[in-house]
Amino acid sequence: MTVDTLAVEAPSDLADTPDSANLSAAAPVSTPEPVEAAQPDGVQPEGGLAPKPKKAPAKKTAAKKSKTIELTLTVTGTADGEWRAELKQGSTFLARDLAVAAAAVSRAAKELHEDLSTPIDEVIEEARSQQAAKVAALEAELEAARAALAELD
Repeated sequence: MTVDTLAVEAPSDLADTPDSANLSAAAPVSTPEPVEAAQPDGVQPEGGLAPKPKKAPAKKTAAKKSKTIELTLTVTGTADGEWRAELKQGSTFLARDLAVAAAAVSRAAKELHEDLSTPIDEVIEEARSQQAAKVAALEAELEAARAALAELD
């Protein structure tokens, strides 16, 4: 592509000075050449001249603000060791009342941060202890019921 430049004309009050004659002789004058190739949409620019290339916009060096997405994950545990989860974006629930394994809650907390995993593991351990005590009590009750059944035979 050819870029044409036009000569700078000297102001009329300087036209009589010898320097102005040197200026106009030093700056070559060229005439615009017609564009031979058609524009992509088939329309020639006005006057048949080639459009000047556009400069690429300068890259911004300032840090861009990232759009933040706020999700709220609520994990609820009971003393029986049952865990439930719900996921919310703003005021909209994306998931609600999902059963979650205690081991999965513990692993997820460890992956996120130690400050989260320590109290969650303590809660899970307390629920485990309560369930173990309940199992022991039920086993004792079962043994008593078996003994009572054996006496009735």
